[in-house]
Amino acid sequence: MVGFPESVLTKDERVEVHLHPHWKAMVRPVLVLVVVIVGIGAAWFLLPDKSWSNIALIVLGVIGLILVCWLTIWPWMKWRTTHYVFTNERVIMREGVFSRDGRDIPLGRVNDVSFHHTFFERMLGCGTLTIESAGERGQVVLTDIPHVEKIQSELYELVEADHDSHTFGDDDREALAKEVTRAQSRKGRGDDA
Repeated sequence: MVGFPESVLTKDERVEVHLHPHWKAMVRPVLVLVVVIVGIGAAWFLLPDKSWSNIALIVLGVIGLILVCWLTIWPWMKWRTTHYVFTNERVIMREGVFSRDGRDIPLGRVNDVSFHHTFFERMLGCGTLTIESAGERGQVVLTDIPHVEKIQSELYELVEADHDSHTFGDDDREALAKEVTRAQSRKGRGDDA
């Protein structure tokens, strides 16, 4: 099945979380499949044994096949090819069966990560994750995220770790100050090295 292509990752990038939308997105497609199968089965048993009943079964079968392809197989393919990937460097979103759409948000540009779930979503263990970023598009809303509270916490930790890796600590400031002082003293003595 279609997995997330590791080739899009940079050299030192690690996948921390890889998600598809929650299985609740597949409830309606599965119900459509069951209804179509039951409907065709019922028609097969209930239609009288007449010459036109075979034609009616073929017509119902074709309609059922179209419904299954459109309302079951296509949503399943979209669900399966939708990827939400959180790495140590960015948030990666990819979706699409034949044509692909993608968006990446560097962790350093993430300003806020929040979640919301209704009572029903909470019972199912999913919800909506909202990622606010410093950029033109501003906000990304990801629906049907499994374990949304846990995912929100994990993404927040990744953002904080990325932020910490790009900020100077006291040791970094001291080392930089010493290097600047050395460079200034060399310049004052006329040393180029």
